[in-house]
Amino acid sequence: MSDIDLTPAVVGGAPALPLYGDEHTALRHAARTFVARELAPHADAWEEAEDFPREVFRTVADPGFFGLKFDERWGGSGPDLLAQAVWIEELARCGSGGVAADLGAHSDLACLYLAHAGTDEQLERWLRPSIAGELIGALGVTEPGAGSDVAGIATRARRDGDGWVLDGAKVFITNGSWCDYVVVAAKVGPEDGATSEDPHGRVTLFVVDADTPGVGRRRMSMLGWRTSHTGELIFEGVRVGDDHRLGDVGGGFGLIMRNFAWERLSMSLGAVTAAEEGLAEAIAYAREREVFGRPVASFQVWRHRFADLATRIATGRALTEHALRLHVATEAALRAGEPVPVDTMELVRATSMAKLVTQRLAFDVADESVQVHGGAGYMMEYRAQRRWRDTRLGPIGGGTDEIMREIIAKTYGL
Repeated sequence: MSDIDLTPAVVGGAPALPLYGDEHTALRHAARTFVARELAPHADAWEEAEDFPREVFRTVADPGFFGLKFDERWGGSGPDLLAQAVWIEELARCGSGGVAADLGAHSDLACLYLAHAGTDEQLERWLRPSIAGELIGALGVTEPGAGSDVAGIATRARRDGDGWVLDGAKVFITNGSWCDYVVVAAKVGPEDGATSEDPHGRVTLFVVDADTPGVGRRRMSMLGWRTSHTGELIFEGVRVGDDHRLGDVGGGFGLIMRNFAWERLSMSLGAVTAAEEGLAEAIAYAREREVFGRPVASFQVWRHRFADLATRIATGRALTEHALRLHVATEAALRAGEPVPVDTMELVRATSMAKLVTQRLAFDVADESVQVHGGAGYMMEYRAQRRWRDTRLGPIGGGTDEIMREIIAKTYGL
């Protein structure tokens, strides 16, 4: 680990965000210490094994890191989006993109959907044990033929007596191969209660326990995130009760759009930290490695590349923090039952811009790090190659760069 710290929110220093209080500075210190002690030392071994223990979820839950944005009533300590933002940033320092992805998908995807739409009975059944690290959750939206085009999903849910039967397939589902439950997006027909012919108004969410008869799954092998339990899920005649329906019939699309925004912001928070860490490592190596009798870092070509990357990181952080402010203000108003002081279009635009900039940035930093390492950067024993593999998914997952550009353009009426 380099002694270079490009993070504005340095522990013990002035907070980078005026919204951050002393409690968030203390949390950052605690989270950074926890990650450095409990996760980072195991990253290399976990990467070698392409796996990590399920017990890690309990390890993370014990200090309360899964409960930062959830009500105390269900075992949380929040809700505090700023606290969650701090945790996401510090988790990105764990040394394994797959570990961070699995832990993040559990709390920032599966648990978030439960919190936003679950009944008290559902929250008691799935959210409370999830916050405690006793259950692992996943979100099942993406399909072989539909990703960002949520209305294009083919998974179907039809009424059967007092319950539902689900048929379909999901792919690229983080935690999919080892989750205890998955929040599944499916389409419901008018004959089963959908009140709209518009496909957007037919999307409905269900919580499906992974051991339900008819659920099949397999783990997927990936370029990066090799410790992640990303999987494919098959639903063949899967029968669940109506008490497994999450929210209203036809109400799934709105909930997905609301939560997409936080998912993309959380990815931006993690990517900025990954970029900062990657640049620090690259600079440290360039200072140590000598060619032609002088450090690589002394050559103008590399000093200028590092300067450009540092400038892009500052830009990415500014965009991300702007989007975070909008999310905090929106969430506070919604919880208080007050008018939202933030224009929805601006929140979507800012979040999409942040994701677009930061995901490509994190990969570009990793790519330059491999380059400055030279042949060593191509060797598996150096972390540069791992960071390159792990960050490549950023411009794809959670909405591709191309989709982000489309969304941004639409917010300008284009």
